[in-house]
Amino acid sequence: MDFALDAKTEELRANLLDFMESYIYPSEPVFAEQLRQLENKWAWDSVPVLAELRAVARRRGLWNLFLPGEHGAGLTNLQYAPLAEITGRSRYLAPSALNCAAPDTGNMEVLAMFGTEAQRKEWLEPLLEGEIRSSFAMTEPDVASSDATNIATRIVRDGDEYVINGRKWWISGAMNPNARVFIVMGKTDPTADRHHQQSMILVPRDTPGLEIKRAMRVFGYDHNDDGGHAELSFTDVRVPATNMIGNEGEGFAVAQARLGPGRIHHCMRSVAIAEQGLELMCARAEQRVAFGRPLSEQGVIRDWIAESRVRIEQLRLLVLKTAWRMDTVGNKGAHTEIQAIKIATPATVQWILDKAIQVHGAAGLSQDFPLAAAYAGIRTLRFADGPDEVHKNALARNELRRQAERRASSTEEAIRK
Repeated sequence: MDFALDAKTEELRANLLDFMESYIYPSEPVFAEQLRQLENKWAWDSVPVLAELRAVARRRGLWNLFLPGEHGAGLTNLQYAPLAEITGRSRYLAPSALNCAAPDTGNMEVLAMFGTEAQRKEWLEPLLEGEIRSSFAMTEPDVASSDATNIATRIVRDGDEYVINGRKWWISGAMNPNARVFIVMGKTDPTADRHHQQSMILVPRDTPGLEIKRAMRVFGYDHNDDGGHAELSFTDVRVPATNMIGNEGEGFAVAQARLGPGRIHHCMRSVAIAEQGLELMCARAEQRVAFGRPLSEQGVIRDWIAESRVRIEQLRLLVLKTAWRMDTVGNKGAHTEIQAIKIATPATVQWILDKAIQVHGAAGLSQDFPLAAAYAGIRTLRFADGPDEVHKNALARNELRRQAERRASSTEEAIRK
């Protein structure tokens, strides 16, 4: 792979860096204050400053950068990666200003890939325009959702409608009243093989029987500036049969197609969080004196700083390689790299943030620095889009198979000789 950025990416990168310096960073305190003044704290995308930023982003051609093909900016994953990293420096405001925030990004990808013309018209187009928000309802409280085939929510055909019953939780963005539609994963045929029992269906927010039960906190944080996480219940929820995404039994495949790009988008932005953690660590180490010397002269602190830089460079290269593989061999062909980056990113960034907090002392735990909130957020990535253990198990299984095939091939070659 070529490590140099192409001309288009360089141009977009310069444009985005200027946008961040001129608009995003100055708007962060304004965004926070307007959030505090909202009557409904979950309707974060209603604040005036975000509308202003979106208008500027669209004028500058910084809109829907994440989405390839006719519906988006047409960038490859490798072109988008350095841009996503830049937005990670303002992880709540910048992605939303560019209409590149989860869970809408994944939902737009699903509708673009699998939606009917009618579904795209009703839901994809307003999402592309930033007029509405959406939510993705997969995880459940009553089963081990690390195994997606466990999904227990039922989706049953009844004439020209489907009837949905079940519970969901940790549903990102669901507390936001502007999340007008939910993509819901449920079980349509419990008798089919385990990967063809599930389906995906569109459920408008105002459908009778859909209830937002409560907000879920993450390490005590509300996360109201990304629409919150919610517990939902579905009680005899009826939607038209035309709301099915794809065909019955294709839900697991749709989920995998959705989660691959989503995983790498999280990882791209997380590299910036690691960079910020290291920057704060260095600044604090230079400012503070302990035992007669600046912290920056203490051997253990220098070890953390050096190790952080090495780990960030390793992580960024793995992210870029994964993006390149997705572009060249497709998401399925890049499955190993996607799993590897999903395993490596939260562990790496969490380690760096932990050391940054340690250098800051008790201040690192406080609201005076962004480290505690960043740590809580990055810790969730060890569950989001699949827990570490599931990815490690799959990665090890594939590696064992690959090594066995290599040995068998070597044996056959030796026999032929």
